[in-house]
Amino acid sequence: MRLYPNSPPQERKPVDNCARYLLNNTKYLKYDDYLKAALPIATGLIGGACRHLIKERMDLTGARWTITGAEAVLPLGSLYISGHWDEYWQFHLQKEHKRNHLALYSSGIPLSKEVLKARCSTTPLPLPIPV
Repeated sequence: MRLYPNSPPQERKPVDNCARYLLNNTKYLKYDDYLKAALPIATGLIGGACRHLIKERMDLTGARWTITGAEAVLPLGSLYISGHWDEYWQFHLQKEHKRNHLALYSSGIPLSKEVLKARCSTTPLPLPIPV
């Protein structure tokens, strides 16, 4: 189905793709039936979620966000609102422990090894440092 037959093919392509998608998925596009059954239509839910999560969070008076900062904060807000915060936080702590502690100390206490290497004096240290 060509909606704009006189348009150049490159300009028509997005419209043709959309039309093809709608035609191939017609059996799922029964919004009138969904509304009669009092089922929510996703676009309204998505719009409300975007307004709540993004606009109200990012559009605070005096707030200035970089793309990087916004991309870091928005998933956290989404986790909190969806009720998955506690599960995420446990996951985060486990990953942080593995990354910052287990990997760092897997071969002993690194600071004591560095102290022993850097020691210039030939006199013994007053306390033994475990290696």
